[in-house]
Order: sequence, then structure tokens, then C-alpha cells
Amino acid sequence: MINTSQVLPGQLVVSKAGRDFGRYFVIIEIIDDQFVHLVDGDLRKVEKPKKKKIKHLQKTNHVSQFIVDKIDNGEKITNVMVRREIEKLNLESNLG
Repeated sequence: MINTSQVLPGQLVVSKAGRDFGRYFVIIEIIDDQFVHLVDGDLRKVEKPKKKKIKHLQKTNHVSQFIVDKIDNGEKITNVMVRREIEKLNLESNLG
């Protein structure tokens, strides 16, 4: 089981359950020890993130430093940024 100490804002994750099974998301907020807010910039936009249980996620070892920096500085994250970062991190995971 994954707990909040194993997931980070900006981390690329894959849904293991639900209608969004197999879809890639970026964590933008850790709500508590069971839930996070996810976005993919496409179906789940930054304006309305998906609340999902951490146990229904498969984590990857890829974290978007760009998204982390935006969150830390309180800057706005756009859907285009999220889509680009997911694409970039997904390419890195397929290459490495």
C-alpha cells in the first residue's frame, strides 16, 4: 500500500482503479493520508482536479521539478503545462 510519505506533489502516477484506469496524472496536492488531487490537463483540468485515494494509484519514480517549483512558489499551473509535463515524463519513463 502506498502512503503519503511515498507520493509527492508533481509526481507522475497511473490510475489502478475506476473509469480512468491506466491514465497518467500528476499529483498537485496531498489532501491527507488517504487522498490526493490529480490533474492530467485534459479530462481532469487544473480548475477541477480529481480527488482519488492513494491506494488506487501506481506511483512512478518521475517527479516534474517544473510543477514542484510552480507549486512551491504559489504560481499558477495551466493545463497546457500539465499536459507537456506528463508527455515529457512519460517519454522519460519509456526510454529509461
